[in-house]
Amino acid sequence: MATAAQEPIPLFDLRLTDDDLRAVEDVLRSGTLQMGAHAEAFERAFAAHLGSAHVVALSSCTAALHLAFVATGVGPGDEVIVPSYTFAATAAAVLYCGATPVFADVIGPHDPSIDPAHVAALITPRTRAVACVHFGGYAAPVHELRALCDRNGVALVEDAAHAPAATAGGAMLGTVGQAGCFSLFSNKVLSVGEGGLLCTDDARIAEQARRLRSRAGYRFDDMRAALGLSRLRGLHDDIAQRRRLTRRYREQLQAVDGLTLPYPDEAVDASSCYVMPIMLTDPGRRDAVRAALRSRHGVQTSLLYPAVHEFTAYLQRFGRIELPRTEHCSRAEITLPLFPHMTTAQQDRVVAALACELGAP
Repeated sequence: MATAAQEPIPLFDLRLTDDDLRAVEDVLRSGTLQMGAHAEAFERAFAAHLGSAHVVALSSCTAALHLAFVATGVGPGDEVIVPSYTFAATAAAVLYCGATPVFADVIGPHDPSIDPAHVAALITPRTRAVACVHFGGYAAPVHELRALCDRNGVALVEDAAHAPAATAGGAMLGTVGQAGCFSLFSNKVLSVGEGGLLCTDDARIAEQARRLRSRAGYRFDDMRAALGLSRLRGLHDDIAQRRRLTRRYREQLQAVDGLTLPYPDEAVDASSCYVMPIMLTDPGRRDAVRAALRSRHGVQTSLLYPAVHEFTAYLQRFGRIELPRTEHCSRAEITLPLFPHMTTAQQDRVVAALACELGAP
């Protein structure tokens, strides 16, 4: 077990600055707590950050996905192609529209992004949209997907929950499709506790999202907006730290047997580095390794993600489908601790603990 001299290493740790606290205090003292001028200012600031025409602040990224699908025409009887290797909300937002999520496989453990070739094979006359997820803040093949969607007359919605300042081919993630959706949840790169953002260059989509957010209970308040404005100023520095730590992780993990690292080393420079994922060579060892990391070494880990198509609710509703690469990734992945102020000593402990457990018989 971790000793007193070895404090547990959390998966994620959030630190707020004095400026962050003052920004929220100012709103609280103003007595104007609902959505107002601060929310509008945050929308404009994030739009400028992305180079997007419109940003709509909402109560969550799930809300952003829901309204993005509605605004791009998804409704009852339609299909939306989504990755199964994602947070449950990507598919749930399709159901909220009365539509059917159609699950696509990922490229593989080296790139757990939705596979454009499988997407192409799944498109039918009922397909209204495709959702791509930028897993861990690394770009999915978004330009290839946009071209595929354009050829077939369907919308592309980007789930950029992990990627508030990542790029693909010089474009900010979230700006390539008809709509992009970001998360402001407490463990995200740009975190305010709860919240989400929908970005688009389409004025019609933005207007519909603004009109529907009050009716759907998706409003965003000025307290969180003020915190978002304050934290946005430090976003690039935070991500620079995440990239530095990610490069160091990748260098050290090259010497550890029994795992592979998703994405090439050069992808780090364009990523927001939201999480540090690894894929075990032997997925059957994952649960035991995670338990040992926690109990023997004080290292917290997580799983991103269980395969959504294997959830009981989806099995009961749509039956069993085979997505072998997704199923492998969902059984092999472990998420290691990563946060901007993580120390090299903490990182060394994580790597040593992982090497110890993977080297054990």
